[in-house]
Amino acid sequence: MATTSIRINNDLYEQAKQDAFAEHRTISGQVEFWAKVGRAAIDNPDLPIDFIAESIISLAEPRGDAQPFVPASKQ
Repeated sequence: MATTSIRINNDLYEQAKQDAFAEHRTISGQVEFWAKVGRAAIDNPDLPIDFIAESIISLAEPRGDAQPFVPASKQ
């Protein structure tokens, strides 16, 4: 992946730094995550932002850890 430098507001950088630490991401990874969530929210205005964020997070999880969905009526 190519790297590119961009300028962002220092307050935004500091918030990304704090959130990145809490979420175990790099600062650039945190900004990328926010960008993905923001883009998905713009593209899907009817979806709750928490649903969008959790969906994006789940895409990064290893598929081997996933459990198949079993409807309650089949249990």
